[in-house]
Amino acid sequence: MDDSKIYGKYVKAHAKKTKTLLCCIKAFVSGGFVCCVGELFSDIYKAAGAPDEIRSALVSVTLMFITAVLTGFGVFDRIAKHAGAGTLVPVTGFANAMISQAIDAKSEGFIAGVAAKLFTVAGPVVVYGTLSSVLYGIIYYFTIL
Repeated sequence: MDDSKIYGKYVKAHAKKTKTLLCCIKAFVSGGFVCCVGELFSDIYKAAGAPDEIRSALVSVTLMFITAVLTGFGVFDRIAKHAGAGTLVPVTGFANAMISQAIDAKSEGFIAGVAAKLFTVAGPVVVYGTLSSVLYGIIYYFTIL
């Protein structure tokens, strides 16, 4: 028997068993809660007179700001420990990933540590988002003609 099979048996014997149904329920409820908070902010911004295009951006920025603050104080990680994948709603998950990287790199300085680590997470997202939107625009343009 090779080492990978021996290791696989060891891991299987010692790994904590996951309660899949409970994890799915927690993720569903917590993800729904994040989305409800987003809708609450959307309603608040609508009542304040923000147009639809700006309102959706404001909601995203607000959720990212709240996540960043909670991550900075170490609260978001405790929430995520129990809520699981529900906290990975794209906006909050992205903000948490960026701020966590910055916090981990703060000992390396502001430029070489914090700023560089922020771009290791944000860079690929921005590049992929830009590239995919350009490709979508080209396909959309040629399918309409």
